[in-house]
Amino acid sequence: MSSYHSEPRELLAAKINSEAARLPWAELVPQFAQGALLRVSPGVDLVEVALAIACDEVGRVRQWQQQGQLAPVSDDEARLWNAASAELWAVVVKPFVLVQPINDSIECGHVPLQ
Repeated sequence: MSSYHSEPRELLAAKINSEAARLPWAELVPQFAQGALLRVSPGVDLVEVALAIACDEVGRVRQWQQQGQLAPVSDDEARLWNAASAELWAVVVKPFVLVQPINDSIECGHVPLQ
């Protein structure tokens, strides 16, 4: 699934952490349109989720998915983030871009959709 397997876990975690960045929603729209954005719920460690995906830790990834903590970005979330000109934490783990709201107030359900 990824080219990260050859790196020791600690180095990979540091690499992923250094590649995480705050990005405006507008810069993530093309990846959303391609279906490549996965939302990581606030309170879940974005780097840990990215590391689990990079290391093909299927069980951990499934658990987050089943708990609703990792899911494709919904149309409602996209509209909400667009209306709020939101900034999100983002990190690439090919073929995905993982995003996480920086502020809980822009998470779906907390701000009315326009």
